[in-house]
Amino acid sequence: MATVAAHQVRPGRGTELWLLVLALLVGLGAYAIVGLATADALPPELPWHAAVLVGLALGLHVVLRWRAPWADQVLLPATVALNGLGLAEIHRIDLAYAARDRITDFGGRQLGWTALGMVLAAAVLIGLRDHRTLRRYTYTAMVVALALMVLPLVPGLGTQINGARIWIRLFGSSFQPAEVGKIALAVFFAGYLVTNRDTLALAGPKVLGLQLPRVRDLGPILLAWLASLAVLVFERDLGTSLLFFGLFVAMLYLATERLSWVVIGLLLFAGGATVAATSLGHVHARFVAWLHAFDPAVFNASPGGSGQLVRGLFGLASGGLFGTGLGQGRPDLVPFAESDFIVSSIGEELGLTGLLAILVLYLVMTERGLRTAVGVRDGFGKLFAGGMAVVVALQCFVVVGGVTRLIPLTGLTMPFLAYGGSSLLANWVIIALLLRISDSARRPAPAPEEPPGPTPHAGSRTVPANADQATERIDVGPVRGGAP
Repeated sequence: MATVAAHQVRPGRGTELWLLVLALLVGLGAYAIVGLATADALPPELPWHAAVLVGLALGLHVVLRWRAPWADQVLLPATVALNGLGLAEIHRIDLAYAARDRITDFGGRQLGWTALGMVLAAAVLIGLRDHRTLRRYTYTAMVVALALMVLPLVPGLGTQINGARIWIRLFGSSFQPAEVGKIALAVFFAGYLVTNRDTLALAGPKVLGLQLPRVRDLGPILLAWLASLAVLVFERDLGTSLLFFGLFVAMLYLATERLSWVVIGLLLFAGGATVAATSLGHVHARFVAWLHAFDPAVFNASPGGSGQLVRGLFGLASGGLFGTGLGQGRPDLVPFAESDFIVSSIGEELGLTGLLAILVLYLVMTERGLRTAVGVRDGFGKLFAGGMAVVVALQCFVVVGGVTRLIPLTGLTMPFLAYGGSSLLANWVIIALLLRISDSARRPAPAPEEPPGPTPHAGSRTVPANADQATERIDVGPVRGGAP
């Protein structure tokens, strides 16, 4: 008799711990190198910085072992590595500003936001036991998202920074409500699309091999288009407008697998961008700065010139293949190097090689999110996880594309790397939600109870009915030559 046992799926928390140690070494090592390169000594605040980052990371690891033992084992280490590298580079920019008699503490404040973001992620993992609970709040999430989008327009609450009115000021601090709004929108889109996916996918005429939706089914995408245009017109925020509309079109494609929705979305985006570039002054200025960046008149224009973009490109060029080294560049020459142009700051000091390594971390993060979407068993979880992964990927593309002059600058910030409390909090919540959904996706289904029956005869083959069962036992009896 031969017995074949299938491999049993393991939670992978031990693997996560070792990857987490490596991620912490990357972030803390970069922080130490900055001090050695700029002052020939370790930063005096390094022990405190290390204690906070290590304590928070290990605390989240313990929470995962407790509340989500089957969660993805790569997401948390990749996020900690990116966050740690961002903290090191922001601290380096603080030192560069100090050398020019401009005292800032962006690094200290970013560490505080990091602590708050990781605590918030732990609270989500503890409080949200099942991601499917969020589906109950589909239309509530829509109302919350719309309210958050409107908040910056409220007199006395909203504030305009660098030409965009996307901030609100509370208790002396600025906050960007759209960062939380993108999560609420993803909840609404996932809940709406999982209910109406069959209508959106199957109904409609077929023209030139492309199945088009019915006219009445165009309502949701037109509403999303109009909402994104409203953000663009009234709040002067090209990046958030592009992110909201791109999120909806991507989730619509994930739900229906119809290429026609993508084509319609691209046509609407192209039409909206054309109208905005010709009729809205602030959008037109960004397109001019993008198309004619090296024109002296455009370079020196104020406001709306291309000086920031060109200086960022020069910083990337001076970094070359391997970079000037952490602490050896001049990222302070680029305005807002700690936020909008953190990519050019890192590219200058780590070079193309280091920048590509960081982009690979984002690629891994997106891949694990999409893999979670494939593995989870419910439709809402698939769309929600896919939407969250698309948000991270799309935001990275928009930021890197703007800094490298592939597309016009949008004003979005790089997730986990750039300075900004609202972005950091929202992205840590996204990681917590992906970890929660991945726990459901990787958790083996409970084995069904077998009804009592006769003992199988020799030579019979026994296979469990549940394909998700962790083990499988096959009994093979003796084979008799010539026997049927």
